[in-house]
Amino acid sequence: MECTVKWGGVDGMSFIAETGSGHLVAMDGAPDGGGRNLAPRPMEMVLLGTGGCTAYDVVLILKRGRQDVRGCEVQLRAERADSDPKVFTKVHFHFVVSGRGLKPEQVERAIKLSHEKYCSASIMVAKTAELTHDFEIVEA
Repeated sequence: MECTVKWGGVDGMSFIAETGSGHLVAMDGAPDGGGRNLAPRPMEMVLLGTGGCTAYDVVLILKRGRQDVRGCEVQLRAERADSDPKVFTKVHFHFVVSGRGLKPEQVERAIKLSHEKYCSASIMVAKTAELTHDFEIVEA
């Protein structure tokens, strides 16, 4: 895996990343740090990547378990350290999983497998942060 990150120039703190798969992603800083608030912050990208990684796992695990999953949303709330490096110290994942006849024990199992075995991002974040989760099931 590879990517290239380029600074937008001397008049701000925006960056453009190009992924190894050829996709472009913009990032920017907060105005108090010289940014212009034009795109997500880099640490927001880490958080959203973690949410995407675990949601992917949960859907895949449920599908492989023959669960009729129709939707999966993850809402993440994170706290960061007060001093540098301002790593994540707590991250809470709230999963909203929809489908037909979903079994709560299967949803719980999928989330645990993701966080403990499959989701590289959440396993890395767990090195500095306490991870917690809950979920709700919505009948489709």
